[in-house]
Amino acid sequence: MRRVRRRLRDALAGPAADGARGPTKRDVALVVVLTVAAVLEAALRPDLAWPLATALVVIALVATLPGRRQRPLVVVSATTLLSAAFAIAQVLTGTPPNGLVTMFAVLLAPYALFRWGTGSDRFFGGGVLAAGLVLSVVLGGEGIEGAVAGVVLVGGAGLIGAFRRERSDSRTREIDAVRAAEREALARDLHDTVAHHVSAIAIRAQAAATRPHDASHVAASLGVIEREARAVLAEMRSLVRALRAPAGFAPSPGLPELTALAEPGPPRVRVRVDEPTSMPDIVASTFFRIAQEGVTNARRHARDVTTIDVTVVATADAAHLVVRDDGTGSRSTGGGGHGLRGVSERAALLGGEVAAGPDHDGGWTLSARIPTAGER
Repeated sequence: MRRVRRRLRDALAGPAADGARGPTKRDVALVVVLTVAAVLEAALRPDLAWPLATALVVIALVATLPGRRQRPLVVVSATTLLSAAFAIAQVLTGTPPNGLVTMFAVLLAPYALFRWGTGSDRFFGGGVLAAGLVLSVVLGGEGIEGAVAGVVLVGGAGLIGAFRRERSDSRTREIDAVRAAEREALARDLHDTVAHHVSAIAIRAQAAATRPHDASHVAASLGVIEREARAVLAEMRSLVRALRAPAGFAPSPGLPELTALAEPGPPRVRVRVDEPTSMPDIVASTFFRIAQEGVTNARRHARDVTTIDVTVVATADAAHLVVRDDGTGSRSTGGGGHGLRGVSERAALLGGEVAAGPDHDGGWTLSARIPTAGER
């Protein structure tokens, strides 16, 4: 029972659907067309006992439709009460129940109720529609056939509205998921792009600070800092252009960018690419990010590191990357860093794997393997 009450409370608290707009030019055109149709139909049908009153009632019903998106419960209540009052007046005066075909346009009201309404709107509006159907069946005397027809028409309109709403909500959830994935990818790219160069800047700044009176050493450090700062600015501009570019036109780094990681240091970065077979672009791009992360981590966390070796070897069925440094000191292998976790996820998306840990003879190795044929 408590679960039922909680579900009911959650249903009543449901918000209105996004995108509900007020009256538009189409709504005005709809009212004009339906009004003209109602007047013409009332004038041309000889079977109507109250042609003028019937036309006026239909015009009043149609006039409420422009507010159906923003005030669906009000529109449903107004149309139901007005229709019920007209039916009661016909019964009290002994007039045969009859109406205009144009009245079917009022089915837009239950559609809008379940397409745009809040949880409470749909709950109370559903009750109003049900009461109106019961009253219509009782007053009309049409029996089971009339009840079934009313349920099919009104319920069908509401069901279509509910389906359209669910489809729209599902599309919104998909878009939100894509945006979240894009934000995560952007965070990874920012980390991979910026951390590499900023780490080099920080290291050289610290090195210059330790020997402030050595002019040549300070000049060399400033040169490296300037070069890395220019590089990070260039990569940031490239990243911004990639974000602004249409999908499919964003440039992706690959083996040339991986080779460009080589530099005299300190620490010295050596890159060797042995590629006897063609490597897919997506694998080359992933290897660049992994190598960039490995070099950045070696610079940031290793002590007394002098050389960082980056090796890429491609075989017929897989590509291998190894980033090894000769530094000292222990580093966590818990995977808590965003960078290592990010490159592991990148490799896993391609059916590959990433491992990192200390070597037996000192140093640290980051290795990755990504299948290039048949294994994905």
